[in-house]
Amino acid sequence: MTRRSVRRSVRVLGVASGSAALVLGLAGSALACNIKDFSAEAKCDGDKGVIVVTDTDASAKDATVTVFLKGAGGVETKIGEQPVKGSKEGARITFAEDWKPSATYRIHVKADRAVDEDIQPDLVTPSTACKTESQTPTPSASATPSPSPSTSTSTSAPAEPASPVPSASQSSTAPAGTSENAPSPAAGDSNLAETGASSNTGLIAGIAALLVVVGGGAVWFGMRRRGASRNG
Repeated sequence: MTRRSVRRSVRVLGVASGSAALVLGLAGSALACNIKDFSAEAKCDGDKGVIVVTDTDASAKDATVTVFLKGAGGVETKIGEQPVKGSKEGARITFAEDWKPSATYRIHVKADRAVDEDIQPDLVTPSTACKTESQTPTPSASATPSPSPSTSTSTSAPAEPASPVPSASQSSTAPAGTSENAPSPAAGDSNLAETGASSNTGLIAGIAALLVVVGGGAVWFGMRRRGASRNG
């Protein structure tokens, strides 16, 4: 073999080994466990809530999933922790968590040295709970009888005797006895009540008539005396 052919053979071998290493590296990175292989979802199991985590890691590495409930002020509550071994079809684990509407959960995944991260973004539950308000029984209004105070009052209070009603004869005789005992008004008072004038009206009329008669007689006497003086 010449040096030229040897060099050519070495060059072809190097290219082939480099290509093989590149292919194996790509295949290994494709099969490596990644946080993107994990997903979480809040679901309903009947009237109870559950959190389902799915692992689609084709390398089938063992991983541990931990679920935390995020509260006010950054306080977290650990809900549970479960192991999972991924598969290309997707391996699922379920956490029994009766979640509240619009609650936030942090889900952490740890798989040996490959993954030690949280699933992003955090899981936020739906705005509607699994158990609706219409399913809760409400007590009917007729179940609680209301006491009737009118009945108890009427039975406990004694009946009062009825007040006597005066008869027609008693009511008619009472005014008559009162009129007999009262003093009778004077005659002048009765005339004043009937005519509306004083009792001296008749006396004044009589004096006026007397003055008219006296005046008429004086006039007649004076005329007669004047006629007698003329004749003499």
